[in-house]
Amino acid sequence: MTPPEYPWLLPSALADPESATDRERPRRTLRDWVVDITAFLLAAGIAVLALDSLNNAGHYSGVASTADQVAGGVACCALWVRRRWPVGLAVVLVLVGAVAPLTSGALFVALFSVAVHRPFRPVAILGALALVSGVVQAWLRPDPTMSWIGSALFGTVLILLVIAWGMFVRSRRQLVVVLRERAHRAEAEADLRAEQAQRLAREAIAREMHDVLAHRLTLLSVHAGALEFRPGAPAPEVACAAGVIRDSAHEALQDLREIIGVLRTPGEGEENRPQPTLVTLEALVDESRQAGMRVVLTNPLADPAAVPAATGRTAYRIAQEGLTNARKHAPGAEVTVALSGSPGAGLTVEVRNPAPPGDVPKVPGSGQGLIGLTERATLAGGRLDHGSTDSGGFRLTAWLPWPS
Repeated sequence: MTPPEYPWLLPSALADPESATDRERPRRTLRDWVVDITAFLLAAGIAVLALDSLNNAGHYSGVASTADQVAGGVACCALWVRRRWPVGLAVVLVLVGAVAPLTSGALFVALFSVAVHRPFRPVAILGALALVSGVVQAWLRPDPTMSWIGSALFGTVLILLVIAWGMFVRSRRQLVVVLRERAHRAEAEADLRAEQAQRLAREAIAREMHDVLAHRLTLLSVHAGALEFRPGAPAPEVACAAGVIRDSAHEALQDLREIIGVLRTPGEGEENRPQPTLVTLEALVDESRQAGMRVVLTNPLADPAAVPAATGRTAYRIAQEGLTNARKHAPGAEVTVALSGSPGAGLTVEVRNPAPPGDVPKVPGSGQGLIGLTERATLAGGRLDHGSTDSGGFRLTAWLPWPS
């Protein structure tokens, strides 16, 4: 449908679709009724005050008085269609207002509506016509209590004030709409960044599990090849190799169950190498200490190697991210890494630090690391909590399943 040449002549809902408050509704809301009744009473009140002022002057009676009163009443009642035809109503009232002073109140309301719901061009045109109409009215129907120049200036000031007020209301409404759209867009972008972080975390987990699975399959192939090339090996060696193959196949199946449903980024190379687990956690802590951090490791686990590889890998990544965040946001504070748990009860990993001493420069953070850790823990069947402590420090706690 081709847009009209003069859209501001259309009804409000068609001429100004970007304004939510200007859309045509099948029925008036409670707010619409309150505004319309207030506008009607305001216009009627201005007409009554003007009529009383002219009657007190003693120069207003007869046919002219009756005609003005009828015109004023019709103009006030016509304000009920201002939502549908604001420009048309304003044009009619501008023309009638040149000879009927009692329509001034309705004219002010109509001009205000046009200034609120229409762009600057029609407002400027109607404003200029209203100024000319006011001057003509001051000449044709002079006020006995004021001079012609004073009456014309007074009407001009009132018209300019009404138009300026309406344009201010329109600009404020547009500002609110823009700010609301920006807020919605910022929320959508934040959700998109969170979804992207979750997707990247899933891809990273898939790559790690792929590497571990490839490593286990390589070991399985090596042991199977040894049995093939040594068919006459002693029975104990054959039994030992068969046990290793069985355990490797079982662990490979466990890893394969975890990787199902997790997408992997195509086109990237793989390296058949084992990933870090709880066995290498002490090396990570030593590396952080060499970097100048004060780290206390509390590890009551009797045999960290007994923790399933996938669970240990997730626990290692959680501790690694916690140490990284502490180094960035709490330099100089002592960091405690605590492990606890048992088969059947699950594995708990906690990284906590007190408030950093002295003034710490604010390091911007996107929070993507914590989002990735939450996704990693959820995929592993566990949960992760993080937040500030009452003393101003930070605590990162995760619980991971540990089958018995």
